Amino acid sequence: MNVTSFTIDHTKLLPGIYVSRKDSVGNETVTTFDVRLKHPNIEPPVEISAIHTLEHLLAVYLRSDESGIADKVIYVGPMGCRTGMYLIFKGDLTSEDILPYVVKAFEYTRDFQGKVPATEAKECGNYLDHNLTFAKYEADKYLRETLYCIKPENMTYPE
Repeated sequence: MNVTSFTIDHTKLLPGIYVSRKDSVGNETVTTFDVRLKHPNIEPPVEISAIHTLEHLLAVYLRSDESGIADKVIYVGPMGCRTGMYLIFKGDLTSEDILPYVVKAFEYTRDFQGKVPATEAKECGNYLDHNLTFAKYEADKYLRETLYCIKPENMTYPE
């Protein structure tokens, strides 16, 4: 099997930030991160409208000048299993490298007030399917239970 994420033992995978893969694109390295919000198959997945809102808010923040990493962001999107997000950045990066940026992005989401960006029909393919309250809950939970107390086992895929 040539899909790295399918070779990880999800029964041992904890919430955290993991390097999923590193790819060469020309002379550049691109790093894909598994930003795992949930303990797979133990915790319920993130509700669909909440993960959609997380996608919008994390993408907006990480691509902003305020983030400090906007020039490296390639992709922000949810996992199909709804237990986390994929973040793809330019550069040969580690989980420790992006941790402060991920913390700030989830704090931005937790503290967000107002209308979720890009939630008009002309901007979003499923503009009615958002839930800011649940997205903020998930962001706060991830910060408190994982990011603010992260350990090495939350940044290294299980054997």
